[in-house]
Amino acid sequence: MTSRIAHVLLTRFNLPSVSVERIIRARDGWLQERVALFERYCLPSVRAQTATGVHWIIYFDPESPDWLKTRIEEHRALGLYQPIFRASVSREELRGDIRDVVGPGCDELVTTNLDNDDGLAADALARIQASGRAGERTAIYLTQGLVRQGRRLYRFRDPHNAFCSVREPWDAPVTCWSDWHTMLGQSMPVIELGGAPGWLQVIHGRNVSNRVRGTRTRPSCYRCRFPGLVDDLAEPTARERVFDLFLALPIRALREAGRHAVKRAALGVLGREGLTRAKLIWASR
Repeated sequence: MTSRIAHVLLTRFNLPSVSVERIIRARDGWLQERVALFERYCLPSVRAQTATGVHWIIYFDPESPDWLKTRIEEHRALGLYQPIFRASVSREELRGDIRDVVGPGCDELVTTNLDNDDGLAADALARIQASGRAGERTAIYLTQGLVRQGRRLYRFRDPHNAFCSVREPWDAPVTCWSDWHTMLGQSMPVIELGGAPGWLQVIHGRNVSNRVRGTRTRPSCYRCRFPGLVDDLAEPTARERVFDLFLALPIRALREAGRHAVKRAALGVLGREGLTRAKLIWASR
């Protein structure tokens, strides 16, 4: 008998936050820019998905300005996502919201995190749905992705990236929000799906933690997989690719290694809550 699977995308749009994101979101223009990025990259990438049976829940701050609530209603008319206004989202509230949106009659649940300024390859959700085993809670990652900064595009492998998914039995799910995306493997088996890039990170001036990573690549190779998301990018010249490969890439790799070393040390000394407080102090300077 075929297992009946419900697939739910989960997005935090502007939920009140106690993390470093609170400082970033409080700055002038953050919300306007984020809506523009959402409409440019995130929304069209979900509309282009080849998978079926996908639901999308987006959480908004109840204190969102009127202009944003008007825009949400315009989006809602397209039938692409279900907006829910909450000041915070507990595990039980999340489960209840999923049940309300999906309805009865499912055997399994797949949840996938999607940030509101990023995008997905057209077949990303279909690939996720086709992986994992029925009845087993499993974290799933599409390990290959693209990073866009300005007019440049990079290909990057991140085995435990923020585009994380969890497949599990329908009863009492924990979802992909049960832990940091880098920590899901501590509580469940992990499947890493290689192959073609499955996601697009957009680097911009108000990113909280993303930065340029990976190797410079040709946008023309990915226009079919990311319709409309990289069409405006020019091809890098041979000179630019050589420069990136032999100079810029090693510098980025050294910086990334140093950053990871510092973060591991801080996490070991301060713990999760202490690390979050340290980030808040640094961001508020």
